Amino acid sequence: MLQVCLNGARDAADGGAVPLSPGALAESAAGAVAAGAVDVHVHPKSPCGHDTLSPRAVASTLEAVRSLVTVPVGVTTGAWAEPDPASRIERVRSWTVLPDHASVNWHEPGAEELAAVLLERGVGIEAGIWSGTDGAERFLRSPLAPRVLRVLAEVTDHEPAAAEEAAHALLARLGVAHGRPVLLHGEEGGAWPVLRLAGRLGLATRIGLEDTLLLPDGERAADNAELVAAALAGP
Repeated sequence: MLQVCLNGARDAADGGAVPLSPGALAESAAGAVAAGAVDVHVHPKSPCGHDTLSPRAVASTLEAVRSLVTVPVGVTTGAWAEPDPASRIERVRSWTVLPDHASVNWHEPGAEELAAVLLERGVGIEAGIWSGTDGAERFLRSPLAPRVLRVLAEVTDHEPAAAEEAAHALLARLGVAHGRPVLLHGEEGGAWPVLRLAGRLGLATRIGLEDTLLLPDGERAADNAELVAAALAGP
């Protein structure tokens, strides 16, 4: 399974290829799905281009993307979009249009409570487990772990060799992850090495302008569709 991560926490400073508005995100999603992506992960943006969990932004983004694609669409719930755990939960409770799934970073304060609210609302959970954090241990102790949609194993090391080593270590810490599917991915300089490792291990993975702006040859990607095509083209 290849997911496309359309934009992440990037903003206009990262270049015009990064989609920010609902319309741009919808068009980018459509191109990526046409190129072979089967799932979409998106960060809804405020009018200023910052990540937000506001119900209006989430609704407009989801409606726009779903108008052009029929694959599952998920959003972030990262603490940077709403630092206060209680406010983050209230935001999610106020959503009027629900994503198919949402990522919950298990090392962040309030993750367990947020995950419980999402489950109550019928939203699937991608359990974000970052390398370099205690997220794996927290997740494995959680009574909610067997109920998540998948584990999003995120390797945060940017140096290629270090990223692949960190990926192996993270997978070892997760073990069988309560039997849940694992999506393994890296970022920046580690994005392509970790994606190739996921392929060799038979794991789901993702690619997109959230994780890297560059193609495997180091050239800047024109859009998310070009990254997806490169990922599916193999080594």
